Amino acid sequence: MSILSGKNILLGVSAGIAAYKTASLVRLFIKKGANVKVVMTPASKDFVTPLTLSTLSKNPVHSSFTNEEDENASWNNHVELGLWADLFIVAPATANTLSKMANGSCDNLLLATYLSAKCPVYFAPAMDLDMYKHPSTLRSFKLLKDFGNIIIPATSGELASGLVGEGRMAEPEDIVSFIENHILDQLPLNGKKVLITAGPTYEAIDPVRFIGNHSSGKMGFELAKVSANLGGEVILITGPSHEKVTHSLINTIPVTSAQQMYDEVHAHFNNVNVAILSAAVADYRPKEVADQKIKKKDKTLTLELEKTVDILASLGEIKKHQCLVGFALETNNELENAKAKLKKKNLNLIVLNSLNDKGAGFKKNTNKVTIIDHYDNITRYELKPKSEVAKDILTEIIKQLNA
Repeated sequence: MSILSGKNILLGVSAGIAAYKTASLVRLFIKKGANVKVVMTPASKDFVTPLTLSTLSKNPVHSSFTNEEDENASWNNHVELGLWADLFIVAPATANTLSKMANGSCDNLLLATYLSAKCPVYFAPAMDLDMYKHPSTLRSFKLLKDFGNIIIPATSGELASGLVGEGRMAEPEDIVSFIENHILDQLPLNGKKVLITAGPTYEAIDPVRFIGNHSSGKMGFELAKVSANLGGEVILITGPSHEKVTHSLINTIPVTSAQQMYDEVHAHFNNVNVAILSAAVADYRPKEVADQKIKKKDKTLTLELEKTVDILASLGEIKKHQCLVGFALETNNELENAKAKLKKKNLNLIVLNSLNDKGAGFKKNTNKVTIIDHYDNITRYELKPKSEVAKDILTEIIKQLNA
């Protein structure tokens, strides 16, 4: 999944020959999982049809304030379009449109929408080489960058005039990559590696049966999604779970037992900046595992159990630069037990939740947590969806990294 997945992207198309490339650009944004709407200048329809862009974007294309074919139709609200967008990309951005953007002219729907937009605005210039280097164009570039807009530099190549030089609009693939990389560069976990454990572990009794717990893995998977959306390169080590995630920054490693999880965690721990151990690892496992299915012969079955390795404690003993985060699921003396675990296992943060809180715990879509740091600062949160809880946890982790 791209960092653009789920984003609302508004594409502004102005009247340059490079407008033919916007069909490919829309397709690429859609393939990245974005929602796309298109607004065109009236003259740009001479270069690419609204029908093409509407079909590819699966949304109506707007080029005027009203529907000229229906005098009773409602107007196209430029304010709503501007507020809808998470990102606004003007491509191609001609010298004429750039000059109007820079000087606040507002004689078409695209420009009115630009002036209403509250989101980041990218522009991809496209014009002939002499126009590209003209002082008025360079002034437009400067003004727009001073406004906080981001230029996607033109490239050199053969131009519509037949000349060869700078002014060719960046290729659609390069525009998408530029925007993805620019967004990632602004994210707080960019360049950071995050290890996350999720789900239960299953400890075999025989080839058929196991000892396990009710963990669904939801919390760990939400933590992985949020970490990746904040730019982190995520290693998600998960026990058996029905949860799924697809993201270009998440590498999922499935395991079954506590020992397998221990091995994978230690294989990656030295190279990460953050480790969040949210998995519900079994505390005990059968001392002997039967090779064959145990037959139901007697009224009782006695199993001798032995302790599994404490993964979190083992990391606390060897951690150097890492921010180490653990979870404490408690049923009594919650705060005292969580604080003791924080110190004993050498953690930076511990996330406490209680089975006594309605809506918290295993197999729930919500959770209610208290986060305690190694300075004994305590932050309590209300019951929230686990996706929002994950954001709260990552906010506290980022504070630790920036401290």
